[in-house]
Amino acid sequence: MVNYAQLLILGAFAGLTIFLGFPVILMKASQKRRAFLNALAIGILVFLVIDVLSSAWGVVAGSALKVQAGTAAVSYAAILLAIMFIGIALGLIGLALYESRYMRGHAKTEVQLESTLAGRDGIGINRYRLATMIAVGIGAHNFSEGLAIGQSYASGVIALALVLIVGFAAHNATEGFGILGPLAGEEKRPSLGFLVRIGMIGGGPTFLGTLVGSLYVSQFLYVLFLAFAGGALIYVILLMYSVAARQTSNTMLMSAIFIGLLFGFITDLIVTLGGA
Repeated sequence: MVNYAQLLILGAFAGLTIFLGFPVILMKASQKRRAFLNALAIGILVFLVIDVLSSAWGVVAGSALKVQAGTAAVSYAAILLAIMFIGIALGLIGLALYESRYMRGHAKTEVQLESTLAGRDGIGINRYRLATMIAVGIGAHNFSEGLAIGQSYASGVIALALVLIVGFAAHNATEGFGILGPLAGEEKRPSLGFLVRIGMIGGGPTFLGTLVGSLYVSQFLYVLFLAFAGGALIYVILLMYSVAARQTSNTMLMSAIFIGLLFGFITDLIVTLGGA
């Protein structure tokens, strides 16, 4: 029997496996290999967009079916639908505002001068901040996963909560790869402090979601964070793609994205077959 303290510890573990994906990206590599790893990360992020938005839409569509069956109010389904669209808008437009205010401009720090992505307008986009944006999107996704763990425990379905923890822990190990994609093969490795911070941004919300979900059950909150994650990940994928397209051939780019997608779906299938 798992007690509450153990649940929270396991919830934290499920999120912090995100650090397992970091070593692969931090290896030194040629320009060609860096481009391939970056495109591979894009493929994994594309899978995550499909995953999170389909999960959010499943809840919304399910509420609509309940309305049709007469077991739920129209207002309930309408609010869920509105929350999903609001979440996507916050992810897309919110990060666009963040980029225009903090990621572009003529003032550059030492790190920006050493590690910059060229934007379409010729103004630099900091690789480290782009990685942070990806971590924010994945963090929102992992918060919703934590909610699922906590809500299962609160509902008394402890076995399901444990299965979700194992499944999410395995799945989150691949997300660290996506977070550090923009830094693939960098000559100067990011500091330990940066790696810890970005890992906590991406993986820490699983613990927070577990805590909140165990105390407060809310479909609205679940859909909101999934939708925000989807919008945010779409935004950073477009940024990464615009850079990757200039680093390698279109054939290599699409092949790497395909492999990333394949990796994401196979990992998710293994988790699903495991009962998560």
